[in-house]
Amino acid sequence: MAHPQVAIFARLAKQGDVPTRVIAGQMTRLTRATHTIRYDAVHDEIVLVNPFAEAILTFRGGANGNEAPIRVIQGPHTQLKDPDHQEVDPVHDEIFIPEGDHVLVFPRTATGDVAPIRILRGPDTQIETARSIAVDPVHDLLVVGCDNSDHWRRDEDARGERASGSLVIFHRTDNGNVKPQAVIRGPKTGLDNPNQIQVYPPKSWIVGFRERRTPYPVAAWSIHDNGDVPPRWMLGGPKSAIGVARGIALNPKAKEIVVATGGEQSELLTFYFPEIF
Repeated sequence: MAHPQVAIFARLAKQGDVPTRVIAGQMTRLTRATHTIRYDAVHDEIVLVNPFAEAILTFRGGANGNEAPIRVIQGPHTQLKDPDHQEVDPVHDEIFIPEGDHVLVFPRTATGDVAPIRILRGPDTQIETARSIAVDPVHDLLVVGCDNSDHWRRDEDARGERASGSLVIFHRTDNGNVKPQAVIRGPKTGLDNPNQIQVYPPKSWIVGFRERRTPYPVAAWSIHDNGDVPPRWMLGGPKSAIGVARGIALNPKAKEIVVATGGEQSELLTFYFPEIF
């Protein structure tokens, strides 16, 4: 069994290349249940969560070995219950945490037992089982990826539609029980459990995972889309080697998409995809 760790590889690493450094050890407070890593290039920091400790951990970008986080948000006032994914906005200095039917927002530089500065929650938000989150600091938007399978299965027989997830779009500073600006949802989207999403503000793209069983699991929508709309771009197919997609990252400088896969064979796959950049 592998120990909890964050492994950093060279961009051009391939096959069995070893990582250039590894963050691991008791002082790191890492857990094997960490499912999202965010790198803040503006402040050179790595942000992730520990769901078992109900904590948000921030490391130096150059952290190595058994190194403690430089900041930890943790405690009863945080209202963190089971954090699984996170997003950092280095422009407005905020951290976003999706949790079930709501989103918690914290100051990026906070540490200790601090209360959220905003909570997006209520029936009008249409947030149901939030799985992923991404912020667009340029257009001041927040995108929440939801697994609405329970809700949609209740209507499946009457509607003739299979269960579907959604991308729910808000203004970045929305707070409380507010209606979204747009909701991308429906059979044409192919969304089932969008557990990873990223935004690319220069081209107004939302890039994420669709249904795991689809031949083209990686897809892109516009932040201006609304309703039951198909993706503008798709990536996958039998030659792509994308099995169970677990993570996604964008590298605009090299015009690349990096996809982490799970299942029987865990791999990092890098695709040259200049069309979206």
